Amino acid sequence: MEKTLSLAAMEKILKNEGADRVSQDALVAMKDLMEEFGRKVARRSIKLAEHAGRKTVHKEDIRFDVI
Repeated sequence: MEKTLSLAAMEKILKNEGADRVSQDALVAMKDLMEEFGRKVARRSIKLAEHAGRKTVHKEDIRFDVI
C-alpha cells in the first residue's frame, strides 16, 4: 500500500493547532491514522458515486460520507 502523506505535513498540522514539539512516533502515528481515514473515505465515496451512476467522485460524495 502506497504511503501518500508526509511527516512534515503532520507536524505542520499539529504545530498549527498549538503543539510546541512533536515526537517522531507521534508524527508516524498521526500519518498512519490519517492515511487509513483517507482510504476509508475514498472507498465509501467511490461507492456513493457508483450508486449515483457516476464514475467521477464529486466533493458532495466526500462531504456526505464525512458529515
